[in-house]
Amino acid sequence: MTKAVWHYVDSGKCTPSFNMALDEALLDLHSRGEIGPVLRFYEWSPATLSIGYFQRIEKDIDMEKVKELELGFVRRPTGGRGVLHEHELTYSVIVSEHYKGMPESVTEAYRVISGGLLQGFRNLGLQAEFSIPDKDVTDQLRNPKSGVCFDAPSWYELVVEGKKVAGSAQTRQKGVILQHGAILMSLDVDKLTSIFKYSSPELKERVRRTLPDRAIAIDRLTDRDITVDECKVAFSLGFEKALDISLEPLELTEEQMALVRQIENEKYANDDWNYKK
Repeated sequence: MTKAVWHYVDSGKCTPSFNMALDEALLDLHSRGEIGPVLRFYEWSPATLSIGYFQRIEKDIDMEKVKELELGFVRRPTGGRGVLHEHELTYSVIVSEHYKGMPESVTEAYRVISGGLLQGFRNLGLQAEFSIPDKDVTDQLRNPKSGVCFDAPSWYELVVEGKKVAGSAQTRQKGVILQHGAILMSLDVDKLTSIFKYSSPELKERVRRTLPDRAIAIDRLTDRDITVDECKVAFSLGFEKALDISLEPLELTEEQMALVRQIENEKYANDDWNYKK
């Protein structure tokens, strides 16, 4: 049986506003039927703090520290909490809600899409599993003690020995699912915890101290020096196997790139969007 063909985009290192604009543009183009489903990999330059669509800067983020560390800053179109994009590979999946075999429920769609991540980690020789949060963690996700994404795994995120190794977020617009997330290559706990606000110094210290028990990066899981390029191969093959697809490179036209720039200028490079809450 012929496999479904998906587009493959490797963007390399891009600015935070361009990264989010390209994800949204790919969603728009797919909703119009101009392109098929997409798997995209990208990185960030400069290192960037992205926050969830619903996050409140005043409550969660120490913007003075973000500026002091010369980090980029952008609000994602997806929910979830803050992510420091520094030593990581970021992925995004753009696919119709009505794609064959795609569950209607958000949680179950996470399971299907994140199967590519699960297989990718196993391709690297790492025994990742899906997280199935217990009641205490589910309550924490509803009422988080901090704005840090990697503070606790959600449904069907990837864990190794119970520690979160990849975090994802999802939105649905125009009949299309956009799921994107961070695959941790390395984790700077002190830097990560320093850019968030906490209700007390004691809570900040507790998050800093316990985060290594809740999150782990690839460089702590193996003695091998696994590169970003090696990850791209492993996870590409992982998505191909898990979703039973074949990937073909996509080159955007000048007109399509103009759409990316338009979205970037009107939204993700604009303070009205990034600082709106």
